[in-house]
Amino acid sequence: MSIVVTGSVAYDYLLSFPGRFREHILPEHLDKLSVSFLVDSKQTFRGGCGPNIAYSLALLGNRPKLLAAAGRDFGEFRQWLEAHGVDTSPMGIFEDEFTATFTVITDLDHNQIAGFHTGAMARARELSLARLNDTPIDVVIISPNDPVAMRQLAEECRQMGIPFVYDPSQQLARMTGEELVESMRGARVLTVNEYELEMAKAKSGLNEAGMLELVESIVVTLGPRGSRVLNRDGRVVEAPAAAARRVVEPTGVGDAFRAGLLTGLTRGYPWEVTCRLANLAAVYVIEHPGTMSHHYTLPEFVQRYRENFGDAPELEDLLRRGGEGK
Repeated sequence: MSIVVTGSVAYDYLLSFPGRFREHILPEHLDKLSVSFLVDSKQTFRGGCGPNIAYSLALLGNRPKLLAAAGRDFGEFRQWLEAHGVDTSPMGIFEDEFTATFTVITDLDHNQIAGFHTGAMARARELSLARLNDTPIDVVIISPNDPVAMRQLAEECRQMGIPFVYDPSQQLARMTGEELVESMRGARVLTVNEYELEMAKAKSGLNEAGMLELVESIVVTLGPRGSRVLNRDGRVVEAPAAAARRVVEPTGVGDAFRAGLLTGLTRGYPWEVTCRLANLAAVYVIEHPGTMSHHYTLPEFVQRYRENFGDAPELEDLLRRGGEGK
C-alpha cells in the first residue's frame, strides 16, 4: 500500500508544570491575561505531525512516504526516520531555514499550552504530490502543516482523484469557515477530537449531517472513552479505548491514532477493527515521553490487541502484511 503522509516536521520541547493551569487563570480577567509558569523539567524530541504519523505507520508494517518541509538542521532526523522505515525521498529540505519548533507545557491534569514556530514549515506550500513522480497512491493524509499547503494538497487530491484523510487539528484556529469547508470537501475521512469537532461546527456553520455531505465519514477521538465514527449512511460505530499501562505524556497520541486509522482504511478492515487498531496505536504514545519514543513489534501489538479487545480475523492479515514489508 502506498500511503503519503503530509504534515509538519518539528523538534519538540516538552515542559512539565507541577501544578494546574486552572488555578492560575482568572476567568474574569481574560482580557488582560498575563501568566508565567515555572516548569520543573524539559525534554527535547524529534516530532511534528508528519513524522509522528509516519513512524507509527512504519511500526504497523507500512512503508509510508513523507511529503513535508524541513530545514538545514534535519540531517540526523532524516537518517533516523529512514532507519525506522519511513521513506523521506519526497521531502523538501530548505537550507536557508531551520526546521520548525514545537514547545508545549503540560500540567498535572494533562492540559496543555503550546506554541509553534513555523521555520521551514512555511515553505511546505512549495511542495506538491507531483514530487512522487506518478507513484500510485492509495491514500494521502493532510495533517497540520502550513495552512496554504493544506488547502493546496486537498485540491490536488480532488483533481487527481486520490482518496484523502483531512486532519485539521491545531490549524483549525488559523482557518476561516470557508477555508475549512473547501479543504474538507471530498475527503474520505475528516478526523478530529471532540473539542475540534465543536470548533469545526462553529466555524463552518454545519452540524455533523452537513459535514457528512462533504466527507464520507467523520472519525472523532474521545480520549479515555475511545473513538466514534459517523458515516454518511447514518451508521455510527464506537470503539473502546485500550488500557494504558501507565500515563506519562499525551503529546502525539492523536498522530499515532491516525496511523492506525490509515492502516485499517488502506487494508479494507471494518470500522470496528480499524478504530480498535487506532486506539491501541495511540495508547503506546501516552506511555512514553515524546512522540516517537515508543516501539513494538507486530506480534507484540497483536497480542496486546487481543488482551484488550479479543481476537479478530484481520489480525492475521496485519501480521502477514507486516512480515511481507507492505
